[in-house]
Amino acid sequence: MKKINPDITEAKTLEGNFYCSDQIFSLVKEKIFESSWQFICSKDEVDDPDTVLPFYLLENFISEPLLLLNNNNQINCFSNVCTHRGNILVEEKTKIKKNIVCNYHGKSFAKNGEFCFMPETDGMKNFPCPDDNLTKIKTANFFQFIFVSLDPIIPLEVITKEMTDRVSWLPFGDLNLRKDLSKSYEIDANWALYCDNYLEGFHIPFIHKDLNATLDYKKYDVELFEYSNLQIGYAEENDICFDIPKSSVDYGQNIAAYYFWVFPNMMFNFYPWGLSVNIVKPINTKKTKIEFISYVWDESKLNIGAGADLDKVELEDEEIVQRVQKGVGSRFYKHGRFSPRMEKGVHHFHSLISNFLFK
Repeated sequence: MKKINPDITEAKTLEGNFYCSDQIFSLVKEKIFESSWQFICSKDEVDDPDTVLPFYLLENFISEPLLLLNNNNQINCFSNVCTHRGNILVEEKTKIKKNIVCNYHGKSFAKNGEFCFMPETDGMKNFPCPDDNLTKIKTANFFQFIFVSLDPIIPLEVITKEMTDRVSWLPFGDLNLRKDLSKSYEIDANWALYCDNYLEGFHIPFIHKDLNATLDYKKYDVELFEYSNLQIGYAEENDICFDIPKSSVDYGQNIAAYYFWVFPNMMFNFYPWGLSVNIVKPINTKKTKIEFISYVWDESKLNIGAGADLDKVELEDEEIVQRVQKGVGSRFYKHGRFSPRMEKGVHHFHSLISNFLFK
């Protein structure tokens, strides 16, 4: 693997081997994902005091068992593994009365993660010690949304700064999780190929005929930031768009969608109806799960404009990305080149991957 040239006019894409090598896949896991911030849920899902929500961080990839715990309206994240013999402590969302108690041998932990009690400890030396407590995991918030990281090297507020600055005028407080609109998909392709496809609008006229009819392709552009980028979907005249306040830098523009990508694997798509959060979850070198989580603030604007029929757009994307996975594995495919106008986002993504792997 070679480092990506920062000059897009001369740069070559990631080599085909990047998308097919198990060795590179493991390196990406270690160098990128294990220190990344990951979207978990909205605070509403753990809003009640004493609520415990277990989850696996990037299941089938990192697969770290963790839990969110609401302790007097302070939401913390801890390891979900008993420090006695490694039993999973909580298997489904629940409310606890006092302590978290392991159902294997009765070891218990306070709501702050500290060891409380374990039976049959007579004769143990140097017990308890700090290793008997549950490990606390870093958390941070973007508005009401909770993120966690096992070993963050960049603060979440740095990664999400431009997104916060750009869309803080939107009615985040009115968002409601819609599980009936949320879906997950599995594709036979490398996680980064899915991101590559998301990060350019070059393919829209060729792959998404209906979406192309609602967007002004001639205005397509990408704004690049340090750890994220933004594609703006400009509406055709008379199509549905945001009512943008004068305080916004976008005031006066007919914007149908804000498409924010946040390194390495998160997409935040803002539409007049609400927010679609897309999390790209690697499974193995050639298999990926994508979760679409829908939050709605205006039901009347669902299924209109750029934010309509997202399932159709997704299936069109899946078909082409899976075909590309077969192609990049060819012995005759080495690398591609970037369109300087249409593929700035992909070049930015490849550059970040390259920079992290060559640290």
